[in-house]
Amino acid sequence: MPGHDIHIIGGGLAGSEAAWQLAQAGHKVRLSEMRGSGEMTPAHQSDRLAELVCSNSFRSDDADSNAVGLLHQEMRALGSLILTQGDIHKVPAGSALAVDRDGFADGVTAALEQHPNVTIVRERVDTLPAEGRTIVATGPLTAPLLAESIGRATGKDSLAFFDAIAPIVHRESIDMETAWFQSRWNKGSGKDYINCPMSKEQYLEFHAGLMAGEKTEFREWENVPYFEGCMPIEVMAERGVDTLRYGPMKGVGLDDPRTGRWPYAVVQLRQDNASGTLWNMVGFQTKLKYAEQVRLFRTIPGLEKAEFARLGGLHRNTFLRSPELLDSTLRLKSAPHIRFAGQITGCEGYVESSAIGMLAGRFAAAEIAGQMLAPPPRETALGALLAHITGEAEVDTYQPMNVNFGLFPPIEGRTKKADRKRMYTDRARAALKDWLAA
Repeated sequence: MPGHDIHIIGGGLAGSEAAWQLAQAGHKVRLSEMRGSGEMTPAHQSDRLAELVCSNSFRSDDADSNAVGLLHQEMRALGSLILTQGDIHKVPAGSALAVDRDGFADGVTAALEQHPNVTIVRERVDTLPAEGRTIVATGPLTAPLLAESIGRATGKDSLAFFDAIAPIVHRESIDMETAWFQSRWNKGSGKDYINCPMSKEQYLEFHAGLMAGEKTEFREWENVPYFEGCMPIEVMAERGVDTLRYGPMKGVGLDDPRTGRWPYAVVQLRQDNASGTLWNMVGFQTKLKYAEQVRLFRTIPGLEKAEFARLGGLHRNTFLRSPELLDSTLRLKSAPHIRFAGQITGCEGYVESSAIGMLAGRFAAAEIAGQMLAPPPRETALGALLAHITGEAEVDTYQPMNVNFGLFPPIEGRTKKADRKRMYTDRARAALKDWLAA
C-alpha cells in the first residue's frame, strides 16, 4: 500500500471510527468499502459510510446510571467521530441518543472524505492481506470470499446468529386521535415517542396474530440462535402471553390522555429522521412476511392506515471466537499484523461496535508510532467491553454482548442497589482520567 500506513477493510461504524482515530493521529489510511463498487450487502440500502441498518438509536445517554451512557461519555472524551456526528444529528428520544440516520451517515462520510489522511477506495477485498498493518471491520455481514479467508486464517468456524430489523412508518399516516406523544415517565422533553394504546382484548388478539402469522423461514441456516438484544417480536411472543406486555409493549409510565391511566399494552414509535416524517416501531424487529406485517400491524390502534417506509426483515450475522483468537489489543494471534474491530469481534450494538473500532485504531496508531498503548482499565466501560471480547468470556458459550455493568469488576463491600450504578460510573470516570493522563 504505497503512501499508506495502514489498510482498513470495511466502512461501517467500527471501520469509520478506526480510520478517524488513525487519521487524527497523523497516519495515512486506506479505507476499503465494498458498497459503491457495484456490490451490496443483504441489509444496507446505500453506499454511505456508517449507514445504520436497524434502529436509529444509540440507546441511553445517561452516563451516571447506565453502562452504554457511560460508554458514550468515554468515547466523547477520546474524540469519537461517531459520537460527534451522533450529537450533531440527534433527534428527540427521551433519555436516549437517537439520530437522523441519513444525516448521520452523510456526516460521517463527509468527515472522512474531507480528511487529508484518509483515502476511501470503493472495492471488494476477498482475502486477508499477507502483510502490512490491517484492521478488518467488515461487520456481521462480511462478504463470503473474505469470510472464507478469515476462516482459513483462524482455523475456526465463525459463530452465527440471526438479527432482525424493525419497520419504519410515515408520520402522516399515524392517527393522532388515538395515539399521543409522551416519553415514559416524561423523560427527555416528555413528548419524544408516539404511543399507540391497546386494551386487554386488543393485546390478546394481536398476540394471537403474531403467533399465527406467516414467517420467513431460513432452512439453510438451521440451528442458528437469535441474539437476545434484537429478538424478533414473534419469537418473544412464543415465550408467553405476557412477555411482550412486560417488554417492548410495556405500558408502565405512560398516561393515555383519553383515560388518564396506563394502557394494558402500548406500541411505541421513535422519531427516525430530523424532519420527523419517519418513525420506527420500537422493539418490533420481525421475521413476519411482508404482507403479514402490513395486515397485522394495521390492527394496532392508531396504525390502521399506516404507510410503511420500510418493513421488517431478518439476516444472519457472523462473528469470531474472539476470546480465543485475539490478543488484548485486538490483534489476530496467528497473524499479528491484522486486527479485528466492530461486530465481527462479537460485541453487539452501534456504540459498542464503534468503541472497539476506536480502540483498534488507537492501538494501531500507537504501534505505528513505535509506542505501546495499554488497554483501558477494566473499571471503565471501554476496558470492560474489551476484556470481555479478548479473553474473559467463555469461549464455548461466547455470544454477542452489549456493554453492561455485569462486565465490570464488582463493587467491593455491601452497597445499596440504588447507589451501585453511580459507584460504577464514578469509579470508571476516575480510572479513565488516570489512563488518559498516563
